[in-house]
Amino acid sequence: MFFWFIGTAVLAVGYVFRDPRFDYRLLVVGSVLPLVDGLFGGARALHSITVSIVVLAVMMLATSGRKPIRKMLLGLPIGMFLHLVFDGAWNNTDVFWWPFTGLSFGDDPWPITDRGVMSVLLELVGLGLCAWIWRNNKLGAPESRRRFMKDGLLSAVPGS
Repeated sequence: MFFWFIGTAVLAVGYVFRDPRFDYRLLVVGSVLPLVDGLFGGARALHSITVSIVVLAVMMLATSGRKPIRKMLLGLPIGMFLHLVFDGAWNNTDVFWWPFTGLSFGDDPWPITDRGVMSVLLELVGLGLCAWIWRNNKLGAPESRRRFMKDGLLSAVPGS
Protein backbone atom coordinates (compact mmCIF):
# COMPACT_ATOMS: atom_id res chain seq x y z
CA MET A 1 0.00 0.00 0.00
CA PHE A 2 1.25 3.40 -0.95
CA PHE A 3 -1.59 5.56 -2.25
CA TRP A 4 -3.77 4.72 0.78
CA PHE A 5 -1.36 6.54 3.08
CA ILE A 6 -0.85 9.53 0.78
CA GLY A 7 -4.55 10.09 0.07
CA THR A 8 -5.73 9.70 3.64
CA ALA A 9 -2.94 11.89 5.05
CA VAL A 10 -3.57 14.75 2.60
CA LEU A 11 -7.32 14.70 3.20
CA ALA A 12 -6.99 14.39 6.99
CA VAL A 13 -4.61 17.36 7.18
CA GLY A 14 -6.82 19.38 4.83
CA TYR A 15 -9.86 18.80 7.02
CA VAL A 16 -8.10 19.23 10.38
CA PHE A 17 -5.73 22.15 9.80
CA ARG A 18 -7.73 24.04 7.15
CA ASP A 19 -4.58 25.98 6.32
CA PRO A 20 -4.27 27.04 2.67
CA ARG A 21 -0.52 27.57 3.21
CA PHE A 22 0.24 24.08 4.54
CA ASP A 23 3.19 22.45 2.75
CA TYR A 24 2.04 18.96 1.70
CA ARG A 25 5.37 17.75 0.29
CA LEU A 26 6.90 16.46 3.54
CA LEU A 27 3.49 15.25 4.70
CA VAL A 28 3.47 12.89 1.73
CA VAL A 29 7.03 11.75 2.50
CA GLY A 30 6.20 11.18 6.17
CA SER A 31 3.04 9.26 5.32
CA VAL A 32 4.99 6.66 3.34
CA LEU A 33 8.28 6.70 5.30
CA PRO A 34 7.28 3.80 7.63
CA LEU A 35 6.99 1.59 4.54
CA VAL A 36 10.80 1.41 4.69
CA ASP A 37 10.33 -1.08 7.55
CA GLY A 38 9.34 -3.63 4.90
CA LEU A 39 12.95 -3.67 3.70
CA PHE A 40 13.89 -5.12 7.08
CA GLY A 41 11.32 -7.89 7.08
CA GLY A 42 8.27 -6.45 8.80
CA ALA A 43 7.01 -3.91 11.30
CA ARG A 44 10.00 -2.28 12.95
CA ALA A 45 10.97 1.03 14.57
CA LEU A 46 9.19 3.25 12.04
CA HIS A 47 5.91 1.65 13.14
CA SER A 48 6.60 2.75 16.71
CA ILE A 49 5.00 5.85 18.20
CA THR A 50 8.34 6.50 19.88
CA VAL A 51 10.14 7.19 16.60
CA SER A 52 7.44 9.61 15.45
CA ILE A 53 7.60 11.46 18.77
CA VAL A 54 11.41 11.65 18.62
CA VAL A 55 11.29 13.00 15.05
CA LEU A 56 8.75 15.64 16.15
CA ALA A 57 10.78 16.60 19.25
CA VAL A 58 14.07 16.86 17.33
CA MET A 59 12.41 18.91 14.61
CA MET A 60 10.82 21.28 17.15
CA LEU A 61 14.08 21.74 19.06
CA ALA A 62 16.16 22.20 15.92
CA THR A 63 13.83 24.86 14.50
CA SER A 64 13.20 26.82 17.68
CA GLY A 65 12.52 30.44 16.73
CA ARG A 66 12.51 29.72 12.98
CA LYS A 67 8.82 29.63 12.16
CA PRO A 68 8.87 29.26 8.32
CA ILE A 69 11.20 26.24 8.30
CA ARG A 70 9.39 24.71 11.27
CA LYS A 71 6.06 25.00 9.48
CA MET A 72 7.47 23.27 6.41
CA LEU A 73 9.20 20.48 8.36
CA LEU A 74 6.18 19.82 10.57
CA GLY A 75 4.62 17.83 7.74
CA LEU A 76 7.15 15.00 8.17
CA PRO A 77 6.22 13.89 11.71
CA ILE A 78 2.54 14.60 11.07
CA GLY A 79 2.71 12.26 8.07
CA MET A 80 4.47 9.63 10.18
CA PHE A 81 1.78 9.85 12.88
CA LEU A 82 -0.97 9.59 10.27
CA HIS A 83 0.69 6.51 8.78
CA LEU A 84 0.43 4.84 12.18
CA VAL A 85 -3.24 5.79 12.40
CA PHE A 86 -4.21 4.65 8.90
CA ASP A 87 -2.12 1.49 9.22
CA GLY A 88 -3.68 0.48 12.54
CA ALA A 89 -0.18 0.20 13.99
CA TRP A 90 -1.49 0.20 17.56
CA ASN A 91 -2.78 -3.35 16.97
CA ASN A 92 0.77 -4.63 17.48
CA THR A 93 1.54 -3.50 21.03
CA ASP A 94 5.16 -4.70 21.02
CA VAL A 95 6.06 -2.72 17.90
CA PHE A 96 3.87 0.31 18.59
CA TRP A 97 5.37 0.86 22.04
CA TRP A 98 8.92 -0.16 21.09
CA PRO A 99 11.41 0.07 22.83
CA PHE A 100 9.35 0.16 26.05
CA THR A 101 8.03 -3.37 25.43
CA GLY A 102 11.45 -4.79 24.55
CA LEU A 103 14.18 -4.11 22.04
CA SER A 104 13.62 -7.01 19.65
CA PHE A 105 11.00 -7.11 16.94
CA GLY A 106 10.88 -10.85 16.50
CA ASP A 107 8.96 -11.85 13.42
CA ASP A 108 6.27 -9.18 13.61
CA PRO A 109 4.54 -9.05 10.22
CA TRP A 110 4.50 -5.99 8.03
CA PRO A 111 0.94 -4.66 8.52
CA ILE A 112 0.40 -4.25 4.77
CA THR A 113 1.01 -7.90 3.96
CA ASP A 114 -0.78 -9.10 7.07
CA ARG A 115 -4.18 -7.88 5.84
CA GLY A 116 -4.44 -9.88 2.65
CA VAL A 117 -7.14 -8.73 0.23
CA MET A 118 -8.11 -5.83 2.51
CA SER A 119 -4.80 -4.18 1.60
CA VAL A 120 -5.76 -4.28 -2.06
CA LEU A 121 -9.13 -2.68 -1.32
CA LEU A 122 -7.57 0.05 0.81
CA GLU A 123 -5.00 0.76 -1.90
CA LEU A 124 -7.79 1.12 -4.47
CA VAL A 125 -9.55 3.59 -2.17
CA GLY A 126 -6.25 5.46 -1.76
CA LEU A 127 -5.72 5.52 -5.51
CA GLY A 128 -9.18 7.04 -5.89
CA LEU A 129 -8.41 9.66 -3.23
CA CYS A 130 -5.13 10.56 -4.92
CA ALA A 131 -6.85 10.79 -8.32
CA TRP A 132 -9.44 13.12 -6.77
CA ILE A 133 -6.70 15.29 -5.21
CA TRP A 134 -4.78 15.33 -8.53
CA ARG A 135 -7.84 16.30 -10.56
CA ASN A 136 -9.22 18.93 -8.15
CA ASN A 137 -5.82 20.59 -7.81
CA LYS A 138 -5.27 20.48 -11.59
CA LEU A 139 -1.91 18.77 -11.10
CA GLY A 140 -2.09 17.55 -14.69
CA ALA A 141 -1.17 21.10 -15.73
CA PRO A 142 2.58 21.79 -15.71
CA GLU A 143 2.16 25.13 -13.91
CA SER A 144 0.15 23.53 -11.07
CA ARG A 145 2.72 20.74 -10.70
CA ARG A 146 5.58 23.27 -10.65
CA ARG A 147 3.76 25.26 -7.95
CA PHE A 148 3.25 22.14 -5.86
CA MET A 149 6.88 21.08 -6.24
CA LYS A 150 8.08 24.61 -5.39
CA ASP A 151 5.94 25.43 -2.36
CA GLY A 152 3.90 22.30 -1.57
CA LEU A 153 0.57 24.10 -1.74
CA LEU A 154 -2.68 22.51 -2.84
CA SER A 155 -5.60 24.78 -3.62
CA ALA A 156 -8.49 22.33 -3.60
CA VAL A 157 -7.98 20.20 -0.49
CA PRO A 158 -11.01 20.18 1.81
CA GLY A 159 -10.68 22.96 4.32
CA SER A 160 -8.18 25.00 2.27
